[in-house]
Amino acid sequence: MERRKLSEEEVEMALERLDSWKFDDDKIEKKFKFANFAEALAFVNKVGEVAEAADHHPDIKFGWGFAKVETTTHDRDGVTDHDIDLAHKIDSIV
Repeated sequence: MERRKLSEEEVEMALERLDSWKFDDDKIEKKFKFANFAEALAFVNKVGEVAEAADHHPDIKFGWGFAKVETTTHDRDGVTDHDIDLAHKIDSIV
């Protein structure tokens, strides 16, 4: 993958193939809901494993019953194919 910053139109088209991800301020994000804190933590740990394997690391905020994942490619100042690929991988976890 070339890590080329995608245009807003390209991001929106890619998001059509993802479940509930949103494009905002040069990043894509999604909030996941869980029954409790333990499930949210388990999800975050799985996301960490996937991100480490991909060498592409999202920002994650989580708490009781939720996890919010945001990803962008900082050295490209926006969303790239790596972010879209990571979002697909994260969606496959749940």
